[in-house]
Parts: sequence; structure tokens; C-alpha cells
Amino acid sequence: MKCVYSYEEPITFSILIISFLCYLLPIAIASFAEVGNECPFTYSEGSGKGPKEWGHLNPDWKLCETGKLQSPIDLLTGKLQVQPNLGKLKRDYKPAPALVKNRGHDITVRWKGEAGKININGTDYELLQCHWHSPSEHTFNETRYELELHLVHISAHRGIAVIAIVYKYGRPDPFLTRLFHHIKTINGKEEKHLGMVNPGDIKFGSRKYFRYMGSLTVPPCTEGVVWTVINKVRTASRDQVKALRDAVHDGFEANARPTQPLDGRPVLFYTPRMNSGSF
Repeated sequence: MKCVYSYEEPITFSILIISFLCYLLPIAIASFAEVGNECPFTYSEGSGKGPKEWGHLNPDWKLCETGKLQSPIDLLTGKLQVQPNLGKLKRDYKPAPALVKNRGHDITVRWKGEAGKININGTDYELLQCHWHSPSEHTFNETRYELELHLVHISAHRGIAVIAIVYKYGRPDPFLTRLFHHIKTINGKEEKHLGMVNPGDIKFGSRKYFRYMGSLTVPPCTEGVVWTVINKVRTASRDQVKALRDAVHDGFEANARPTQPLDGRPVLFYTPRMNSGSF
């Protein structure tokens, strides 16, 4: 689309608008599918819009089929590169106003203020939102668990970093306990204000983590995402997982993309101990 500017319009204003739009682009990508009345993709392979077809549904989604840095992946402990020098994951989260939204394909908590950040290799990534996939998207030695939480962050240079935490059935998760009533009662693409929510209440449970370069796990499957997968299987109750599945639209109850080829990518593993056999 060709943009035509009036000769009276200050050029500096146009530059500011373009810069602002460029800044918003990755935020829109990171929170894809927040607009529109119907999700243009599904997780059902028999629907013609399932994961194997995503790359054909929209020219902007071709990476879903052709990309070489796609997520999720299977984390094979026998093929990891232990890297103690990666260092402890640096988190600096703080309470901020938030809302919970049904995006049709998942349930999302979005912070409306500054909810803090993480730091990876000297770069700060601000927390935007978190959402859930059930069953888990990442697998551990081909084992898939019941739930996976993604914390989505973005840097000043529009880089995306995601922290993933997986869950099995067990004791209720405290963070989901707080949201349980809202998740149970949210309808359609409704959103509800939650007041102040502290992302620090999301427990990791381990300092060990996997690190690799990947992509968003929904279209447009944007690559260059820094993934950090926590090496701890936490627990969530059956009722909590069921509430997340029941809340989404029909066809999205199981909203996990299949694992993607590693294509020679290194998968790094951080542990505070030097014992490479400790996973």
C-alpha cells in the first residue's frame, strides 16, 4: 500500500509515526490473534487449518512450514551442551495492573503497566503477557505433560524472549488458583480486569533451565525468539487444567503445536553445579 503525505505535513512527524508503528509491530506479533472474530488457524489436522497447513494459510506465515528455527522442540538430555557460564536467570518482576482475556485459542493475562523484566546476555526484556497451552508444547525425552505456561517478553530492540514452565497433574498451582474464578466465568473473547497482579507469584521451582533459539509457536511462527525452558515440572490440579481447556473456543481445547525439527540447533543447559550428568 502506497502512503501519500501532504506537502504541508512535517516530515519529522511522519518519521515519528513510522517509528512508533515499527515499535508496535513485534508487540502485535507477540500477542497475535487478539483481533478478528474468528481464529484463522486451528490445532486440528483434519480441519485444513491445522499445524501442518499453517504455512499455506497466509503468505506471512510461510515460516511455519519453511523455518529452520521453529518451536516447540523435544528436549533430549543426551544432546545438551552444559553451559554453567550462562548464569542464573535474572528476573526483576513487580506488581502491575493486569487483565485476563480469552483470545479464542488460549487464555492470556496481559499486564497494562510495567510488570518488570528479565535480563539475558545483558539485554533487558520487558514482560508483556503470559498464556497457557494444554498439553505442554515442549517435551522432555518425548514425554509431554499436561500444561505449559509461556511468559512473553520484548526488548527495546524488539527482540522476543519467552520463559516456559511445564506442569503435570498434582497440587493446585497458586497463580492459577487466584485466576480460577475469572477463567471459569470468562466468555467468548471477553476480558476482565484483575487489579494488581504480581508476576513474581509465578513460581519457577528451579534455577536450572534449557536455552535455545526458536520461534513463536502460533502463526506467524516468527523466528529469533530466545527460549528459556525451566527444568522443573511443576503441578496444577485437574480442575485448573480443565478450566483452561473449557474456556477456549471449540477446537482449541488441545492447543499445543507438535514439536519441530531441531535442524542442528544447539540446546544449552544451565545448572549451578558443574556435574554434567545432573539434569
